[in-house]
Formats: sequence, structure tokens, C-alpha cells
Amino acid sequence: MSTSDRAPVLFIPHGGGPLPLLGDPGHQPLVDFLKTVPERYPPPKAILVVSAHWEAPRPTLLGDESPGLYFDYYGFPPESYRYAYPAVNPSSWRTRLREVLAGAGLEAAEQSGRGYDHGVFVPLMLMHPAADIPVLQLSLVEGLDPVAHFELGRALAPLRDEGVMVLGSGLSFHNLRLLLGDPAGDDSASQRFHGWLVGVLGDPALTDDQRYRALADWTSAPDARTCHPREEHLLPLHLCLGAAGGRAADIVFDEALLGQRTIGALWR
Repeated sequence: MSTSDRAPVLFIPHGGGPLPLLGDPGHQPLVDFLKTVPERYPPPKAILVVSAHWEAPRPTLLGDESPGLYFDYYGFPPESYRYAYPAVNPSSWRTRLREVLAGAGLEAAEQSGRGYDHGVFVPLMLMHPAADIPVLQLSLVEGLDPVAHFELGRALAPLRDEGVMVLGSGLSFHNLRLLLGDPAGDDSASQRFHGWLVGVLGDPALTDDQRYRALADWTSAPDARTCHPREEHLLPLHLCLGAAGGRAADIVFDEALLGQRTIGALWR
């Protein structure tokens, strides 16, 4: 494939549990965005999702051909536990992904009996509702080391030339106390961290190495730990940057989600 034909890399906010599917007004801008995302790229041959909601001791793939769904939330209406997203998780793609990781010196595992978590099925039900594209899910790696996730993304990059889209599903702001508090409350910390993150990701004047180093040291950013008391929702972004080779991103979503600023980023 030429560079222009390469499958994209996309980091998205997936929202709060099933709220994007339940008509929550605070999630409407996100819902509108996710529904129009496929207009930005040709249909990929497969989608590889790295969700904030799965960590394992080493990179781990879902191991079932038809994974089903893992409803990893609680306290929502009964209909939110009856969703279906019958995408397939073909063994041929899983084998290829493990080969690519092995070529980079990374040993991957597989786990059966775990379905797609809400960081996968909620956005994909809006982005690709027909469930007609194979979907693989890969875990984050315990310890949440940003450099390790850059390297994991770099290892996955060759799959883009085979038509596999890399999709990081998290949130660029994830402090549940503030997200679930007063939606009209203080968002100053969110705004400061947001401004830093948009600058790092989108500034074409930065070199790839400068971008890597800035995100590797993300805890030094303004209000970093207020916005991410724990970094699992940010680390899919690090993996995406690795898969994109450190290049500047297009910021394709920039809205307040439940009162706090969050972004989506696309690398073509």
C-alpha cells in the first residue's frame, strides 16, 4: 500500500459506560462525532482496539472467534445489559498480530472467555453498527508505562499497511469525581491539561522525538494528575502515537464531555 492507502490510527473518547447509547444529553456531541467517524477513512479490513478497560501482565488478545460482550459497568437500565455486537475476531488476524509483535520482540498472549468491554462495543455500535468488520481487542500492559505503550504501538504499525486500523479507546480527561459531580462545576484543570495535550499532539513544529518525550513525561503537564489520577484512560493515546510514528495528529473531536474538555485524534 502507499502511505495514503494505509489504515488510520484513531484515538477516541468512549464516554461514561453505556451513556452514549442511552440518549444522555451530555454525550450527544460524542455520539454525533462517532457516527460520522467512518466518513473520514475507507473501510478497514479489520479494527484493532486497545481499550482503557483491560490490563494484563503482557500484551493479550481476546482469544474467541465470536467474543460476545462484557458488561463491565453497573447501575444502568436493564436494556444496557442486552446489547449485542456480533463482530468476529478471526484466528487468522490474531495469528498475524502475534507474528508482528514477535518480530518486535514482544510476546503476546490470548485470553478466552472475555467479551468486548464497553470501551470497544459502545463506540463501535455507533461507528460501525453493522458489525461487519473484524474486531480484535488488545490489552494494555500492567504497570502502565508510557514508553512501553509507545513501543507496543510502534510494533503494531506494520499492520496498518495490511489494512488494520488501530483504535485507542479512552478519555483525555478521566477524573470520575469531577466527571460525575456538578456538570457546571470548575473545569479549569481540564482546560489547562487540554491545552497542553492539544499543543503536543497537533503542533507540526514539534519533531516526532519531541512529541514522544513530551507524552512520556505527561505527569509534568499542567494538572496532569488532577485530570488522570490513574492513567489507564490516557495510555491508549500513547499506543496510538507509537503506531502513528510520532507524527502530528488531526484533532477531530474537541468538546466538553460531562463538563470537562476531551479530545479525539486521527492519524491518516
